[in-house]
Amino acid sequence: MNKQHTVKVFSTPTCPYCYMAKDYLKAKNISFEDIDVSRDRNQAMAMVQKSGQMGVPQLWIDDEVVVGFNTARIDQLLSQ
Repeated sequence: MNKQHTVKVFSTPTCPYCYMAKDYLKAKNISFEDIDVSRDRNQAMAMVQKSGQMGVPQLWIDDEVVVGFNTARIDQLLSQ
């Protein structure tokens, strides 16, 4: 669990699950980059290109994509 992960959270200001995902990471002391896709069209397009999904939140943990606020999957990836 000591491995440093690269975590990006793709979110919008109007998405309650985005806030839940970010609060969850903060509670676990996981640093992450917060990307507001409502303001950054290039990042929004990159998000859709990589995941094939437009929905937020999306968490990119290292090279894995988690669509939605899925704590079980987030914990699984962070424990590797």
